Amino acid sequence: MTGPADEVGRDDEVEAVMTGETAAPRRGRLRRLLRVVVTLVVAVGLVGLGVVGGVRLADLRSAATSVGPSSTPAATPVASPSTPVGPSPTPTGPTVVLVGAGDIAACSSANDEKTAALVAAIPGSVFTTGDNVYMAGTAAQFQKCYDPSWGRFRDRTRPAIGNHDAITAGGAPYFAYFGAAAGSPPQGWYSYEAGTWHVIVLNSNCNSVGGCGEGSSELNWLKADLAAHPDLCTLAIWHHPRFSSGEHGDNLVTVPFWQLLYAAHADLILNGHDHDYERFAPQDPDGLADPTLGIREIVVGTGGKSLRLFHNIVPNSEVRDASSYGVLRLDLAPGSYAWQFISTSARAFSDSGTTACH
Repeated sequence: MTGPADEVGRDDEVEAVMTGETAAPRRGRLRRLLRVVVTLVVAVGLVGLGVVGGVRLADLRSAATSVGPSSTPAATPVASPSTPVGPSPTPTGPTVVLVGAGDIAACSSANDEKTAALVAAIPGSVFTTGDNVYMAGTAAQFQKCYDPSWGRFRDRTRPAIGNHDAITAGGAPYFAYFGAAAGSPPQGWYSYEAGTWHVIVLNSNCNSVGGCGEGSSELNWLKADLAAHPDLCTLAIWHHPRFSSGEHGDNLVTVPFWQLLYAAHADLILNGHDHDYERFAPQDPDGLADPTLGIREIVVGTGGKSLRLFHNIVPNSEVRDASSYGVLRLDLAPGSYAWQFISTSARAFSDSGTTACH
């Protein structure tokens, strides 16, 4: 869907053999009986193998039945039944709400006030997908342009840094404005728990943080963070999208992020940078559809600055809109998530759905 611009043998059985002889045996019979028991125990443990040490199991059974008086019935070894494996326990825990967008505030636009009104009506944590304020992320712009609108939610905001945020002094005003919630300067990457979910915020201004590829500090941190949280549903947020049909298109610098997140079975990635809304089908880091283990990417650069047309529609793009400002609400439940794009206009574009974690 587009706007006008374009558009995962039990012990009791062994015991039965041992108690099958009711009379107290004589010494010779006792030795023969012990040989029977030993033979049967070995056979029980090796059922399913054609040979044992070069001897067929059928021969072992034959030898067992030939030992002892003919009046003693031969015991038939029974394989241990496999312990049934039931379904995995249903995850339990709270459902938490995240709401946000990217490409948000500019003193020349009133649309960030409109999206802020949506955020004000939704409880939960606020995320941003970067470019929090235009044009250069100065301290004055944060105070005059961002603070009157989305600044109202600063105490519940978990921001991501964008390229416009980093223009002034490598993002120093951005880090000063958001404080500890933005991560350690100048890195800006961090993670936190949201109910049963693990949320990772990355810095895709790779040139300003020493790169994002193999051997970089950020990628090493991401490897360690994913290894420390192997069993949670995982959401990752950063500014520049790996896949996009928007003005900027695909951004290959973030491929290493995708590769690690895909290997760790992450579930959802949120980006901004392109001033539109675009939802992708689950896919792998190379852009191949993967409905089982693929990651869903949603670009939500609709926070208020401006909207831009789509350019080349890339594979696996499911839903697109470049006509509506709005925010994305996420309901992160144990084992699943639901998304809803909420527009500033009641009659404008909307999108929603739900998906299980991997």
